[in-house]
Amino acid sequence: MKSLNTSSGLVRFAGYAGLFDIPDADQDTIRRGAFTATLAKRTAPIPLLWQHRPDQPIGEIESISEDAKGLRVVARIDRTNSRAASMLLAQQVNGLSFGYRAKEARHSNAGRELIAVDLFEISLVTHPLQNGARVHFIS
Repeated sequence: MKSLNTSSGLVRFAGYAGLFDIPDADQDTIRRGAFTATLAKRTAPIPLLWQHRPDQPIGEIESISEDAKGLRVVARIDRTNSRAASMLLAQQVNGLSFGYRAKEARHSNAGRELIAVDLFEISLVTHPLQNGARVHFIS
Protein backbone atom coordinates (compact mmCIF):
# COMPACT_ATOMS: atom_id res chain seq x y z
CA MET A 1 0.00 0.00 0.00
CA LYS A 2 1.34 3.41 -0.95
CA SER A 3 1.25 6.07 1.74
CA LEU A 4 2.01 9.76 1.77
CA ASN A 5 1.33 11.24 5.20
CA THR A 6 0.68 14.94 5.17
CA SER A 7 0.23 17.33 8.06
CA SER A 8 -3.36 18.24 7.19
CA GLY A 9 -6.21 17.35 9.50
CA LEU A 10 -7.57 14.88 6.96
CA VAL A 11 -6.53 11.42 5.93
CA ARG A 12 -7.48 10.73 2.31
CA PHE A 13 -7.51 7.27 0.87
CA ALA A 14 -8.40 5.42 -2.30
CA GLY A 15 -9.28 1.80 -2.82
CA TYR A 16 -11.82 -0.70 -4.02
CA ALA A 17 -14.90 -1.57 -1.97
CA GLY A 18 -15.71 -4.40 -4.38
CA LEU A 19 -14.00 -6.20 -7.24
CA PHE A 20 -15.74 -7.49 -10.35
CA ASP A 21 -15.84 -11.15 -11.32
CA ILE A 22 -14.09 -12.43 -8.16
CA PRO A 23 -16.19 -14.45 -5.68
CA ASP A 24 -16.15 -13.25 -2.08
CA ALA A 25 -16.12 -15.48 1.01
CA ASP A 26 -19.92 -15.94 0.73
CA GLN A 27 -19.58 -16.94 -2.96
CA ASP A 28 -21.18 -13.69 -4.18
CA THR A 29 -19.68 -12.38 -7.42
CA ILE A 30 -20.22 -8.75 -8.44
CA ARG A 31 -20.70 -8.24 -12.16
CA ARG A 32 -19.67 -5.14 -14.10
CA GLY A 33 -22.49 -2.61 -14.14
CA ALA A 34 -24.00 -3.78 -10.83
CA PHE A 35 -23.61 -0.30 -9.33
CA THR A 36 -24.49 1.77 -12.41
CA ALA A 37 -28.15 2.47 -11.61
CA THR A 38 -27.67 3.08 -7.88
CA LEU A 39 -24.81 5.53 -8.49
CA ALA A 40 -26.76 7.36 -11.22
CA LYS A 41 -29.87 7.91 -9.09
CA ARG A 42 -28.05 8.75 -5.85
CA THR A 43 -28.77 12.32 -4.67
CA ALA A 44 -27.46 12.18 -1.08
CA PRO A 45 -23.83 11.38 -0.24
CA ILE A 46 -23.04 7.74 0.43
CA PRO A 47 -22.06 7.33 4.09
CA LEU A 48 -18.56 6.21 5.08
CA LEU A 49 -18.89 3.99 8.14
CA TRP A 50 -16.64 2.11 10.54
CA GLN A 51 -17.18 -1.68 10.31
CA HIS A 52 -20.70 -1.28 8.79
CA ARG A 53 -21.97 0.44 11.94
CA PRO A 54 -24.53 3.14 11.09
CA ASP A 55 -23.91 4.77 14.49
CA GLN A 56 -20.21 5.26 13.59
CA PRO A 57 -19.80 7.51 10.55
CA ILE A 58 -16.09 8.23 10.11
CA GLY A 59 -15.76 10.50 7.12
CA GLU A 60 -16.95 11.40 3.66
CA ILE A 61 -16.85 9.78 0.25
CA GLU A 62 -15.24 12.23 -2.19
CA SER A 63 -15.84 10.12 -5.29
CA ILE A 64 -17.20 6.71 -6.10
CA SER A 65 -17.45 5.03 -9.48
CA GLU A 66 -17.19 1.79 -11.37
CA ASP A 67 -14.08 1.21 -13.42
CA ALA A 68 -12.78 -1.91 -15.17
CA LYS A 69 -11.63 -3.42 -11.86
CA GLY A 70 -14.53 -2.70 -9.51
CA LEU A 71 -16.14 -0.10 -7.25
CA ARG A 72 -13.44 2.54 -6.74
CA VAL A 73 -13.73 4.86 -3.77
CA VAL A 74 -11.85 8.00 -2.77
CA ALA A 75 -12.70 9.18 0.74
CA ARG A 76 -11.46 11.24 3.65
CA ILE A 77 -11.46 10.86 7.43
CA ASP A 78 -10.86 13.61 9.99
CA ARG A 79 -7.52 12.71 11.57
CA THR A 80 -8.06 14.69 14.78
CA ASN A 81 -10.86 12.66 16.32
CA SER A 82 -10.87 9.31 14.60
CA ARG A 83 -9.67 5.94 15.77
CA ALA A 84 -10.28 4.80 12.19
CA ALA A 85 -7.81 7.38 10.84
CA SER A 86 -5.15 6.32 13.35
CA MET A 87 -5.59 2.66 12.53
CA LEU A 88 -5.56 3.35 8.79
CA LEU A 89 -2.35 5.38 9.04
CA ALA A 90 -0.75 2.64 11.18
CA GLN A 91 -1.85 0.09 8.53
CA GLN A 92 -3.77 -1.83 11.20
CA VAL A 93 -6.90 -1.73 9.04
CA ASN A 94 -7.15 -1.49 5.26
CA GLY A 95 -10.24 -3.44 4.22
CA LEU A 96 -13.16 -1.91 2.37
CA SER A 97 -16.69 -3.18 2.05
CA PHE A 98 -20.15 -1.97 1.08
CA GLY A 99 -23.66 -2.35 2.42
CA TYR A 100 -26.29 -3.16 -0.19
CA ARG A 101 -29.50 -4.88 -1.16
CA ALA A 102 -29.52 -7.12 -4.23
CA LYS A 103 -31.93 -5.80 -6.88
CA GLU A 104 -31.08 -8.42 -9.48
CA ALA A 105 -29.12 -11.63 -8.96
CA ARG A 106 -28.60 -15.01 -10.60
CA HIS A 107 -28.04 -18.16 -8.58
CA SER A 108 -25.89 -21.10 -9.64
CA ASN A 109 -23.93 -23.94 -8.07
CA ALA A 110 -20.95 -21.57 -7.92
CA GLY A 111 -22.89 -19.01 -5.85
CA ARG A 112 -24.78 -15.80 -6.48
CA GLU A 113 -24.02 -13.30 -9.25
CA LEU A 114 -24.91 -9.73 -8.31
CA ILE A 115 -26.21 -8.05 -11.46
CA ALA A 116 -27.72 -4.90 -9.87
CA VAL A 117 -27.53 -3.65 -6.29
CA ASP A 118 -28.82 -0.75 -4.21
CA LEU A 119 -25.77 0.70 -2.49
CA PHE A 120 -26.33 1.95 1.09
CA GLU A 121 -22.87 2.63 2.50
CA ILE A 122 -19.13 2.09 2.24
CA SER A 123 -17.21 0.85 5.26
CA LEU A 124 -13.61 0.72 6.39
CA VAL A 125 -13.34 -2.79 7.84
CA THR A 126 -10.84 -5.06 9.47
CA HIS A 127 -11.82 -8.19 7.52
CA PRO A 128 -13.49 -7.57 4.15
CA LEU A 129 -15.62 -10.39 2.75
CA GLN A 130 -13.82 -9.92 -0.54
CA ASN A 131 -10.14 -10.28 0.28
CA GLY A 132 -8.92 -7.95 -2.48
CA ALA A 133 -11.27 -5.10 -1.48
CA ARG A 134 -8.63 -2.90 0.11
CA VAL A 135 -7.29 0.60 0.51
CA HIS A 136 -4.39 0.99 -1.90
CA PHE A 137 -3.37 4.61 -1.33
CA ILE A 138 -3.30 6.87 1.74
CA SER A 139 -2.38 10.56 1.83
